[in-house]
Amino acid sequence: MIEKQEVTSTYIIIREAMMDDIDAIIDIDIQASTMEKPEYWRYILELYLQQNDQRCFLVAEQDNHIIGLILGEIRAWEFGSASCGWVFAIGVTEQGRLHGVGSKMLDNLCDYFRRAGVSKVKTMVVRQNHELLSFFRSQGMMAGPYQELEKEVG
Repeated sequence: MIEKQEVTSTYIIIREAMMDDIDAIIDIDIQASTMEKPEYWRYILELYLQQNDQRCFLVAEQDNHIIGLILGEIRAWEFGSASCGWVFAIGVTEQGRLHGVGSKMLDNLCDYFRRAGVSKVKTMVVRQNHELLSFFRSQGMMAGPYQELEKEVG
């Protein structure tokens, strides 16, 4: 699954995440979310590294540095939806932005979904995150038929 894309005279490699990537993954998430969640990311990476053909955790690497991450999963029948791919997280370092890294990672994840027989990909984005909304829209994603609802319980 290794893809190479030339960016500013070096190559971006998209590959499956490994446990050795955990510190870079945590740092990228802190840049994206401004929240530290190291135990969450350790748990998620361990979960995604288990053999499961329904999950995919990819990283973008440039000059032996992780500059992006994306993870997704194939889910079926939640809320009456047919089998589809879900993008659960995406992040690119500040220096990696505007070089097509996010697009390349999403393309690789969509290829993974296609090979698994899935024809649709979904995600959820906070309405106020205009940068991420713009990214997904630039990739051809648009509002779907479902409306998220929520309620405070505590």
